[in-house]
Amino acid sequence: MLRKLPYLCLLLVLSWSCSPKVALKNQSDEATRALADQLAHKYIIIDGHVDLPYRLKVTNFQLTRQYIGIPVETKEGDFDYVRAKKGGLSCPFMSIYIPSSYQLNGKAKLLADSLIDMVSGIAREIPDKFRLALSPAEVEANFKQGLISLPMGMENGAPMMDDLANVAYFHRRGIRYITLTHGKDNQICDSSYDTTGTWNGLSPFGEKVVQEMNRVGIMVDVSHISDSSFFDVVKLTKVPVIASHSSCRKFTPGWQRNMSDDQLKALGKNGGVIQINFGSTFLDSKIPEYNNKKRDELNEILKKAGLKDSDAAAKPLIEEFGKKNPKLYADVKTVADHIDHVVKLIGIDHVGIGSDFDGVGDSLPTGLKDVSQYPNLIFELLKRGYSEEDIAKICSKNVLRVWKAVEKAASKS
Repeated sequence: MLRKLPYLCLLLVLSWSCSPKVALKNQSDEATRALADQLAHKYIIIDGHVDLPYRLKVTNFQLTRQYIGIPVETKEGDFDYVRAKKGGLSCPFMSIYIPSSYQLNGKAKLLADSLIDMVSGIAREIPDKFRLALSPAEVEANFKQGLISLPMGMENGAPMMDDLANVAYFHRRGIRYITLTHGKDNQICDSSYDTTGTWNGLSPFGEKVVQEMNRVGIMVDVSHISDSSFFDVVKLTKVPVIASHSSCRKFTPGWQRNMSDDQLKALGKNGGVIQINFGSTFLDSKIPEYNNKKRDELNEILKKAGLKDSDAAAKPLIEEFGKKNPKLYADVKTVADHIDHVVKLIGIDHVGIGSDFDGVGDSLPTGLKDVSQYPNLIFELLKRGYSEEDIAKICSKNVLRVWKAVEKAASKS
């Protein structure tokens, strides 16, 4: 990568490695962007949450010859191999997402197994590009070989059913974190999205699940869970936890899905890591407020015209409204603001990346629209004075530290 930089940029990159903040004071944006791209490829980038498996599932993905190119290069979605390599993404956690409806139909475990099979199949069928990763050591080994690691995290603990043995079962299947619930209270704990407060935190079974996750070596993911559930978890767990795809409630007051400052302080004491979600709704409460207001205005226009948004005659009205009222998005600076907040509150060792690519739809920030654009975030962090070591921690070292601690504790069980 360095050979491709202009000579002046190369000198600046080399001098920055010795005295980062001094060198950057007079460094051009061009040179800083070149440095950001270099760092994105120098260090492992772990993204805590990429929803590729469910995206492929809903598009009837099959591991047959005519479909095998989809994870390699596609114009659909936010993730593929070509864009990931461009952006330096080396370790996206594949989300084994289980919708809350599967808690009711009894098919949660079946869906989880099918999505795990899909991810395993991608690694098996495209071995020159992807490889499963069951440990930090495997992530590091894959990175040295230029391969993209595909560790797996389960989003919603519903597939545990009512059988504690399923925790070890899914560990054997490759799951390395479990988001305890999703959009509804389940058998483990209450959800941040629900209002029923079924357990007022962890259920008795949920307490056993957390302890068993500690025992077998699965990271506890506190994204999506209620505040009371979170505090129950950090009181009970013997190892650090992660929030695989959450942001800071400071910027979205009253929205329980994001983490409050009190939660962040408890996370810091626990030794855990919050991985910042890129969805605009997670980043700035003013954005969804504006977009929802404009959506309501458009719906009123269509209603007065006697049209539905799916009607052909509605298309010109929708297009004209969109030109006059463009949709708002957060941007890279907003994501960096969340990182800044965590660092100022609890320190550099407790923040990472959890984009929610392929999971938050058309709400991604300007400059972070897909997996090719991580260098844009690194550029912004460099401009704010973050050092190379700071960026390495944000990219992966913080999460690897937690993962290794969970592994070590499990080995002693």
